[in-house]
Amino acid sequence: MNENIRKRNALLAEKVIKGLASRNMTGYYAESREKALETALSLIPEGSSATMGGGMSVHEIGLVFALKNGNYNFIDRDETPDKRAAMLAAYDADVFLSSCNAITEDGVLINIDGNANRVSAIAQGPRKVIFIVGMNKVCSDVDGAMKRARSVAAPINAQRFGLNTPCAKTGSCMNCKSPDTICCQFLITRYSRHPGRIYVILVNDELGF
Repeated sequence: MNENIRKRNALLAEKVIKGLASRNMTGYYAESREKALETALSLIPEGSSATMGGGMSVHEIGLVFALKNGNYNFIDRDETPDKRAAMLAAYDADVFLSSCNAITEDGVLINIDGNANRVSAIAQGPRKVIFIVGMNKVCSDVDGAMKRARSVAAPINAQRFGLNTPCAKTGSCMNCKSPDTICCQFLITRYSRHPGRIYVILVNDELGF
C-alpha cells in the first residue's frame, strides 16, 4: 500500500477510535489483515460460542477459518439445515461477529439488513459484538455513511445474492419496495449502554463492500 495512504489511514483510524470511545465502544487499528486476525482472536477466549451475520470482512481476514479450526464453538448457519435455530442461537452467543456497511469518522456505525437477524443481534443479545471494518468504509458523517450503505454496499450485496432488485440492475439505490429488497431495517449505533460489549477493529485494507 502507498505510504501516504497508510499514514492517512492511521491518522483517520485514530480519530474514529476516539469517537468510538466517546460512545462507550472500543476501537483498535490493525495495520494488516494478519494483525486484525490476531486482535480479534485476543478478544475471543477459547471455548467461547461465536457466530456471525454474513459479513465478508470476517472471512477475508481469516477469522471464520480460525474459529472453525480452533477450540471454539462456532455456530455456522450456512452449514446447518435449521438456519432459524442457528440465527436464534446468535442471541445467546458469547461473541457475534460482523462488519458494518459504513462507519463515521466520529464512531457511528451504520448497518442495513434484509432479514434483521444481523442488526437485531448487534442491538441486543450476544455478550460481545466484534466488528471487522476496512478503512474503505469510513465516511465523514451519518448522511455520507447512509449513502454509502445504500448506494455502494446494498447494490453489490444484491448482485452477490442474485436478487431481483432495481439496484442490482442499475448499481445504485432506487429506494425500492421490491420483494427482494435487502434494505428492510436500518440500524444506527451511536452509543453502547453496556461497556465492554462492542469492539471495532479497523483494518488498513479494503474489506467487504
